Amino acid sequence: MRFLALMAMWWVAAIAAQAETYDLVIQNGRVMDPETNLDAVRNVAISDGMIRRVTGAAVEGRTEIDATGLVVAPGFIDLHAHGQDQRSNEFQASDGVTTALELEIGVLPVGAWLESRKGNALLNYGATVSHMGARVLATSGIDVGNPIYLTDEVRESAGRRYSDQVLSERQLAFMLRALKKGVEEGGLGIGIGVTYTPAASHREIYAVFELAAQMGVPIFVHIRQARYMGGDLLAPLQEVVANAAATGASLHVVHINSSMNEQAQVAVDLIRGARERGLDVTTESYPYTAGSTRIESALFDDYTGDYSQLQWTVTGERLTKETFDEYRQKGGWVIIHGRDEATNTWLVAQPDIIVASDGVPFIGNASHPRGAGTYARVLGHYVRELNALSLMTGLKKMTIDPARRLEAYAPGAKRKGRVQEGTDADITIFDPSEILDMATYTLPARRSAGIVHVLVGGEFVIRDQEPVTGTLPGQSLVSEVR
Repeated sequence: MRFLALMAMWWVAAIAAQAETYDLVIQNGRVMDPETNLDAVRNVAISDGMIRRVTGAAVEGRTEIDATGLVVAPGFIDLHAHGQDQRSNEFQASDGVTTALELEIGVLPVGAWLESRKGNALLNYGATVSHMGARVLATSGIDVGNPIYLTDEVRESAGRRYSDQVLSERQLAFMLRALKKGVEEGGLGIGIGVTYTPAASHREIYAVFELAAQMGVPIFVHIRQARYMGGDLLAPLQEVVANAAATGASLHVVHINSSMNEQAQVAVDLIRGARERGLDVTTESYPYTAGSTRIESALFDDYTGDYSQLQWTVTGERLTKETFDEYRQKGGWVIIHGRDEATNTWLVAQPDIIVASDGVPFIGNASHPRGAGTYARVLGHYVRELNALSLMTGLKKMTIDPARRLEAYAPGAKRKGRVQEGTDADITIFDPSEILDMATYTLPARRSAGIVHVLVGGEFVIRDQEPVTGTLPGQSLVSEVR
């Protein structure tokens, strides 16, 4: 009798579940969930911003969309998005991104930045606390906010002290206190752009690693320029891996493609070897052979390279010595061409290298195309056209892998990067036969093709391939619950 009663209760519950009407149902899509390896036609039911059911059974929704022939994937997570503004978010949404994080350079003060984004973000957001920003504060007493946007006024006031001045003991202690406060305010770790602060000593960077280890947060680092370490490309990577080994800090090395160039394969072997021996070390790459940064930055101090490989984003022109000097005085974004496509393809194909855009802000129509096309380029060009990696591997590198990189430190990341019951309804729905980047170096402000729908917390930000206006569903990854 007890068995029959239990069966009756199960049957009633099953009928009730079938009868429930959800906020939204995505019907007949090819659901691909890299964590569980699910790749099957399913219906996805969403209510209150969460995925409630992933099922082969019929379910009803107040809104229903037919995803026949389309891939229903977790929303893409970008660990390295400098474009923390509405226009940049809109281009990333059209590229399938649902979470865009500023982890390389970071922000300072963190609390104020998080508050400014609350209720004002198209995509989910978060940031590290900025080593560079803390250095500006320690050397000049200036709060810069997000250091990627150093204004002309700040540059004039702060000068190059933040990049060129060796810190005194007092300044170092002050900087470390500022970093500690930033983590306590919600920083997702510490962001070190040491290539932009060449005066930061090896001891200073080691002290930052010690702090990260003490606080149990990761470091995201743009490694030192090789010319400050004898010109050997591997030496700057060895510096930070050694720091991680000695302190126990978690380490993420940004854009291994642009930092390592022809030494990329050896660098990946080094990182894998460290990981196999118990270190928490990861890396990322973006699928382009050109990088981008500010022309006035320390990266271009004493530049002796080929000026024709530099492209001014405002006009698209290639530079000469004369135009380089002119634009370096005024400041702005420049694209740096010249890397090898064979190495680039190899890096994109590696299953353990996360995809991250390093997308820089859109100023008018000027930017690097990676801010608009990174994810569609991987899935369209490298997966479909070149068959360099499988579709599931490509999705893994842009969903569950970045989520796992963060989830020990960011509570919200535990519900990201998955199409599973009980996770956030951050979902990207695309046509695998049509997805492709449309942005180019001369026309970067172009939305990707083949991205049909994108949801953030169950709300459409892209619907039927068009941006949805009047919605700002993005939330902080620091949040415990949606």
